[in-house]
Order: sequence, then C-alpha cells, then structure tokens
Amino acid sequence: MDTSLILQNVLTPPILFFFLGIIAVALRSDLEIPAPLPKLFSLYLLLAIGFKGGLELQKSGLGGPVLPTVTASIIMSLVIPLICFFILRIKLDVFNSAAIAAAYGSISAVTFITAESFLENQGVPFDGFMVAALAIMESPAIIVGLLLVKLAAPKERPAGRKMRWREILHESMLNGSVYLLLGSLFIGLLTAAFNPTGVEKMQPFTGKLFYGAECFFLLDMGIVAAQRLPSLRKAGSFLIGFAVFMPIFNAFIGVFVAKLLGLSPGNALLFMVLCASASYLAVPTAMRMTVPEAKSSYYISTTLGLTFPFNIVIGIPVYMGLVNRLIPVAS
Repeated sequence: MDTSLILQNVLTPPILFFFLGIIAVALRSDLEIPAPLPKLFSLYLLLAIGFKGGLELQKSGLGGPVLPTVTASIIMSLVIPLICFFILRIKLDVFNSAAIAAAYGSISAVTFITAESFLENQGVPFDGFMVAALAIMESPAIIVGLLLVKLAAPKERPAGRKMRWREILHESMLNGSVYLLLGSLFIGLLTAAFNPTGVEKMQPFTGKLFYGAECFFLLDMGIVAAQRLPSLRKAGSFLIGFAVFMPIFNAFIGVFVAKLLGLSPGNALLFMVLCASASYLAVPTAMRMTVPEAKSSYYISTTLGLTFPFNIVIGIPVYMGLVNRLIPVAS
C-alpha cells in the first residue's frame, strides 16, 4: 500500500472538508447545509464534468480506446451485480441481495469526480470520454437487479405486485443524473465543434469554480455519511465487510480489464473507480419504488455510510498504487 498517495489525497481540500462534515456530526455541531444547495451543487458538478468530457471527446473522437472502453463498462455493469448477488445470498434473502447488488453494480458520480481531482493533483492526464462510461454504467445494474428479483423470487412476491417495466426503464435510463451527464456531454461536443468562443465563455463556470463547488459538496456528503453510520449496526458484520472488500475486489477486476484495453494510467484509475464505486442515489430511488421488500437501511448505509468514504479517502490512492504497479506510463 502506497501510504504517501493516501496522505497526499487526505490532505487535499475536498477530502479535508469531507472530514470536517464527519467531525461536525461527531461533535454534535448544528452545522447543516440547506436542502436545496446540495442538489444544486450536485447538478453543477455533473454539468461541468459532462461539458468538459464533451470538449475532450471532440478532440479524441470515437477511435482508439473509446468504443472498447464504453463496451467494457457496460459489460462490467452487468457482471458486477451478478457477482455481488451470489456473494450476498450467503447471508441475505433475494430482495436485499438484489437491491444491494444493483447498488454496487452501478456507480457514484461523486467518487468519479473525486478521482478526477486526485489525478489533476497528481498531474496524471486522463481523457474526457470516460464521462461517457460514467453515464452508461448507471442503468444496466438497475435492470439486472430487478431481473434477479423477477427470476429468483417469483413465488415470494404478492400476486398483485408486478414489475412495471416501462417505468423501470424510464427511471433507470432517464434519471436526472444520467440525462444531465449525457446532455452536457453532447452540448460540450457540439460547442467544441461549432462554437469555440462558447467554450471560452463557459471556462470560468466549468473550470475555476469547480474545485470550490466540489469542496462544498463533499462537506455536505461528510455530514450525510456520518449520519448514516449508526445504521451500519443494523446491517451486521457481514454487510460491513462486504461494503469494504467488495469495492477492492471490483477494483482488482477493473485494473486487469483496463490493462487488457490498453488504457493509460489516468483512464485506468477512472475505470477502476467506476467498477469499485456504488450508487447511493439512482439505485435506491429505483429500488424503493420496485423492490419495497428490500431494507433501504441496508443498501443506503453500506454504500453511503462506508463504501463512499472508503473509496474517496483510501480506495482511490490505493487503486492508483495498483495502477502504477501494473500499467506502465507510456514513454
């Protein structure tokens, strides 16, 4: 384990603000972020990374590793939930196993954003097309989770409760984060191609403001994550262990896929983070609507209370250390 990378990551302002939020809860401070602001900052971060990703995609085009990487991302978002499901079935019922598996097969955009900031601080280049992989990996895991419920527990559900597939597909493929990411990516692509002055005008908004907005958002995430920690007691030791070791396992798979794809170190780290992160927004929303038998305290407390903090504080630098060992920098 490269402790120097962990230390460098911990001492960056976004992570320090994350800890500040955790400490506020531990000390019972009355610090809180008014409800509309975290949502606003979340939308801003998604818009900014989508737009910047579109600019980079215009430069790189769809050749090289772009299409293979996007294809591999879709495959990973289908395979990871299946692996998670069979591990979780050791201790949990079908409904909870499927819901948690879907959360771990999906992604965390904030973890991805934190990984991008980490790479920028380290001076490691990466490509904007990875944003497309980010947006695409959100939906398949939700669908896999619901299919697992349908196939593995057809007799356990009440007769009157049916899967509303039209609503499910709409929720999984057109939820706000996916729509804004893909839309911003497309707008960035068009702006770079046909209106270069528009890129310059957007730069202060999507560039210089980004780091400060990320700090503010992670302050709120620290508060929310700390508030979720007590729920982990209900989850039990099995789920606590799963929430830590599953991201590491998925990251190991991710680094070997990245090596096979011939990705650069920066892109390899982002691919690993996509494999290792877990959704605490889109998937819980879909699962509450379609699988009410699953306990939301399980899939929210594990993803937000443990996996998210683990990834942004320790996971990202550990994954980078693994990348440095397995994927040499192109000369």
